[in-house]
Amino acid sequence: MLDTPVFTSAAVAAPHHLASEAGRAVLAEGGNAIEAMVAMAATIAVVYPHMNGLGGDGFWLVHEPGGRLHGIEACGPAGSLATIERYRGKGYDALPARGPEAALTVAGAVGGWRLALDLARSLGGRMPLDELLADALRHCREGYPISGSELGNKPNELEALKAAPGFLPAFWIDGAPPKPGARRRPEALGATLEQLGHAGLDDFYRGDIGREIASDLERIGAPVTRTDLAGYRARSVVPLTLKLPGLSVANLPPPTQGLASLMILGIFERLGEARLDSFEHHHGLIEATKRAFAIRDRYVTDPAELDHPPADFLTDTALMREATAVDMQRAAKLPLRHADGDTVWMGAIDGKGLAVSYIQSIYWEYGSGCVLPATGIHWQNRGVSFSLDGNAANPLRPGRKPFHTLNPALASFDDGRVMPYGSMGGDGQPQFQAQILSRYRAGQNLATAVDAPRWLFGKTWGAGSTSLKFESRFDPSLLERLDAAGHPVEESGLAYSEGFGHAGMLVKHAKGQVEAVHDPRSDGDSRGV
Repeated sequence: MLDTPVFTSAAVAAPHHLASEAGRAVLAEGGNAIEAMVAMAATIAVVYPHMNGLGGDGFWLVHEPGGRLHGIEACGPAGSLATIERYRGKGYDALPARGPEAALTVAGAVGGWRLALDLARSLGGRMPLDELLADALRHCREGYPISGSELGNKPNELEALKAAPGFLPAFWIDGAPPKPGARRRPEALGATLEQLGHAGLDDFYRGDIGREIASDLERIGAPVTRTDLAGYRARSVVPLTLKLPGLSVANLPPPTQGLASLMILGIFERLGEARLDSFEHHHGLIEATKRAFAIRDRYVTDPAELDHPPADFLTDTALMREATAVDMQRAAKLPLRHADGDTVWMGAIDGKGLAVSYIQSIYWEYGSGCVLPATGIHWQNRGVSFSLDGNAANPLRPGRKPFHTLNPALASFDDGRVMPYGSMGGDGQPQFQAQILSRYRAGQNLATAVDAPRWLFGKTWGAGSTSLKFESRFDPSLLERLDAAGHPVEESGLAYSEGFGHAGMLVKHAKGQVEAVHDPRSDGDSRGV
């Protein structure tokens, strides 16, 4: 097995090392895990802009040392001008993924930071906001090296991305993609972070920053208004939980796909024990994924529009019904909706045992591609998950929240261990979560579980085929058996690929030490004190 980093009392994990260092520094100064996460979230919004930003959304799952769970939903609704009639009138049959018409939802991430810091203060946090934003601001002023992940990224719908207002001057250099060794200094974004540090995060929505954002959105023709920004608030939500032998797993309710992540685990548990890396192990997880996604695609939508309480799908009866429908010898053929996304998952645990699982995203790489000149913020395209069919599960309507692939996970073990974990990867997130957790439960350590080869049922980013894709390190005999069972096996040819997620895991043990690891597929690491 690989060696897992172990820290005395506290640790963080992130897909970029500068974000990990920002979190470690806050922990070293006595900040709590939530404060460390805000510092990480701000830093990674600067240095990993193809995956996330201030113009995106975020979701929090927080576990207090006594066991109390908190969820924060920081996703923005469709703007007041975002109507089906608007897009139909402009000749669209589906929502565009790039440009001003794709920048159709309010950005919720910064509102989530604010609500999380309220919780941090109620739990004893005292660090000033400007100190939490200091590393992010420094990287804006001094510049930062463009990451390997961004340099290797091949954006989807590239020509439309290049045409988005502000994209080329913000992210390309002299009209061309950046090359290895290049640095970027987003000065306008730095001024925005400095203003937020002095005026407070509420300024993003209801202050000077909000006014500048609204003015730029109006100028480029996006359907989000000043009133939409001013009316936005992140909100506290009750997490969903699932009891498994020896542990309880938590995730977030709709509009996230946290329900699907928990259902996969619950269905797989009821299929019976399977040896790690056996046919039964992988076939069972794949089939559980199909069953969970079928329910997700039918029922998960804006929480104000749900037909059924999500917890109804997590009862023993409901999960056993789904497990009974699985054929453990043959692959079921179920259609899957395709949901891509570039995202960051990060975790933090402090010395008192406060644990955070957090995910932040702009959906597609670089989101809508629109960069607002006054603030330097690039805006998400999360609203592309809406439908222009009024009878669909997620129809576009002003004020409605879009379906979210984002879902942070956290496990609490009966022996006292607490484990924030998660991954980026659109539809792959629930699948990658299930794979790394099942490996850990089967006896692999964190580093080995996260390093191990992964599969993805559906489409990888930029690939058109809906198949069962594998990294190249799997036993060929396993792939042969899966193929014989009817799975559409496709080998990626890569030992490690971003298309199979950036995952991370942290574990706080009862004696106080923390194990933490982040994905070798990313530019990140784990750090601690």
